[in-house]
Amino acid sequence: MEKLFGTDGVRGIANRDLTPELAFRLGQAAAYHLGKQRTSDTPPKAETKGKFIIGRDTRISGSMLEAALAAGICSMGVDVYTAGILPTPAVAFLTKKLEACAGVVISASHNPAPDNGIKFFSLSGYKFPDEVEQEIEAQVHRDLEGERPVGDRVGRIIPMPQAGEEYMAFLKGLAPSLEGLNVVVDCANGAAGAIAPRLFKALGAASVIPVYDSVDGMSINVMCGSTHPERMSQKVAACHADLGLAFDGDADRVIAVDENGCIVDGDAIMLVCALHLKERQLLRHNKIVLTVMSNLGLRRALADHGIDIEETAVGDRYVLERLQATDTVLGGEQSGHIIFAQHATTGDGILSALKLMEVMKDTGKKLSELTAPFQRYPQVLQNTRVKDKEAVLQSSELRTVIAQVEDRLGDNGRILVRPSGTEPLIRVMLEGPEKEELEAIAQEVIDVIDGVDGVDGVGE
Repeated sequence: MEKLFGTDGVRGIANRDLTPELAFRLGQAAAYHLGKQRTSDTPPKAETKGKFIIGRDTRISGSMLEAALAAGICSMGVDVYTAGILPTPAVAFLTKKLEACAGVVISASHNPAPDNGIKFFSLSGYKFPDEVEQEIEAQVHRDLEGERPVGDRVGRIIPMPQAGEEYMAFLKGLAPSLEGLNVVVDCANGAAGAIAPRLFKALGAASVIPVYDSVDGMSINVMCGSTHPERMSQKVAACHADLGLAFDGDADRVIAVDENGCIVDGDAIMLVCALHLKERQLLRHNKIVLTVMSNLGLRRALADHGIDIEETAVGDRYVLERLQATDTVLGGEQSGHIIFAQHATTGDGILSALKLMEVMKDTGKKLSELTAPFQRYPQVLQNTRVKDKEAVLQSSELRTVIAQVEDRLGDNGRILVRPSGTEPLIRVMLEGPEKEELEAIAQEVIDVIDGVDGVDGVGE
């Protein structure tokens, strides 16, 4: 049986891998598993029906998949509230606020426009754990025809035009005045465009300059947004703005640039916010949660300021799990996926941007001044394609070369070799003082991996 759920929902090329038929079955399965099950033949009152909330980004395939998904959910007697184009964290927020059975986001995040995805949130606003996804996946492969209700027990599709305003009201309650700030906002031609520029203006920003705010369906993430902030950086410099903010397609990530056009990634944003929280005695347990990919410079800056680290594998769900387990308030990834656990149940790019600007307003400092404690170590990332990731990772040759590199770098660097969670790749990451040396070492490690792959008969 083919596995449907990956590290962040069900993903694939829309209308080829992620088809309307699959979306319909996912809707049926999720509604069957999560909707309120009724055994009585008495028609329920409308308000007692279970309900799902669906939001989507701007991809051209989004409305097609939404229609199929909603039909599947309604066919199991559960109402669907369609929120339209909305950031992923907004759906998580509304699901919890409205006590829905589940929230669903149709988005492939920072991936290209032909891709799409379906990810679920529980009634508490958190992403589903693996075991729930497995149960839904099992229902997808069952015949649920005999479970369908009829008459007025069929679910309804109910537009939710106020969804964006409710989310904006929530953010306003957590936001500072942005009076005096000049902000460039890169919406990645995605879901942020419906919220972020209006919100920043409403909060009093002196000027808000939106870029890449198209909703044409095919330009989402194309050479813009959090994965390509370079053009926004040029716009900040040209407009003499105080900062720039680049979101990804579903606005759960943000990358900033300072007034000089220098990129401020998730690591730097977390450092700025962690230091501010500590100064205000709000950094619970005096620690934050990072992934193994966070830069060595961030780790050292945190240590210099007496802040402890909890480290997890790559992935926002692992960050969230550790935040909950350690009762910690701040964690995230270098990619800009940051969780403020006191306020949100998932990464929220717009909330993260507000928290960053709050530090600027509270301190009166420029963003370049706030990020000065972060001395980034050069980081080299290389991938190599293999046929058997586990066999390569367990090879004695690879273990030996990793040990040699660790001895060579000592306390001034590190190496991380890990499998991709979604592709047949081994990823090699090195950090240290000299980029040229790291590139040479990375190639040595890649050569060993390729050699093992070939010798073991698993290479291409």
